[in-house]
Amino acid sequence: MSDGTTTVRALRERVAEFVHARDWEQYHRPTNLAKAISVEAAELLELFQWREDGEALGPAVRARIEEELSDVVIYCLSLANAMGLDLSEAVLDKLRRNEARYPVAEWRGRARDPATERDRVTPRTRRTRSRPGRRT
Repeated sequence: MSDGTTTVRALRERVAEFVHARDWEQYHRPTNLAKAISVEAAELLELFQWREDGEALGPAVRARIEEELSDVVIYCLSLANAMGLDLSEAVLDKLRRNEARYPVAEWRGRARDPATERDRVTPRTRRTRSRPGRRT
């Protein structure tokens, strides 16, 4: 199987078979899967911590990146399975919305909107709460 020949459906079915064979559906609730995605994404990010942009990655690090990225994708596919989402449709729909939101003529080569950059609120200037209630 390779990216050129494997469908999203085939990957979802393979992940579902893996989960079912272990009777893990009982644990694969959306909240648990969303948390697992976050944990695995953090493990992926950790492999880039303290590295310079463009720094060469050796074979061992690349293998670990492949493992962690695979974990993220597997949990994403499991979440789509658990929620009955059509992942291909969702991704393509999101891309269409992003294309409308970020037209090439206005956004090519830019990551931020200069008109709003001066008013941008950074994490250091804005306090947020993850849940309602008193700040501690």
